[in-house]
Amino acid sequence: MRFLDRFSTSQLIAFAAVSSALILGGAFVFQALGFAPCKLCLWQRWPHAAAIVIGGLALSTKQKALAWIGALAAATTSALGFYHSGVERKLWEGPSACTGGGVADLSVDDLLSKINEAPLIRCDEIPWEMFGITMANLNAVGSLVLAIIWVVAATRKT
Repeated sequence: MRFLDRFSTSQLIAFAAVSSALILGGAFVFQALGFAPCKLCLWQRWPHAAAIVIGGLALSTKQKALAWIGALAAATTSALGFYHSGVERKLWEGPSACTGGGVADLSVDDLLSKINEAPLIRCDEIPWEMFGITMANLNAVGSLVLAIIWVVAATRKT
């Protein structure tokens, strides 16, 4: 953490908020390139949007305590990213609405209705990866780093 000592609280908050904006922007770029998001991908976007707003509020009001809420937002999207990573790797089941699970006890009519209403993008399929690293993996680890930066900003004495 000594590296972070070089930066002021405001700089750390700005970095974390801008990083969330870049991550969110990157998600939209991937979507524009044809990588439609699944339900879990969309869930991971909301805490980044919150972190951007929280960062702006913290910087404009000089309320350092807001950094704790920023840390919570970053930790939330990180946790969702780790959860999504496990779903992608089939380590555990994801929500039945985007993995196709939970159909064993349905009637034929209910199953057909579920198929027709189901999203086109499955949470348990990997749409993009590089060197075995997926977008959910990147979000999980990157957002964990951002959560740490938010906590450092919140705990600063000055």
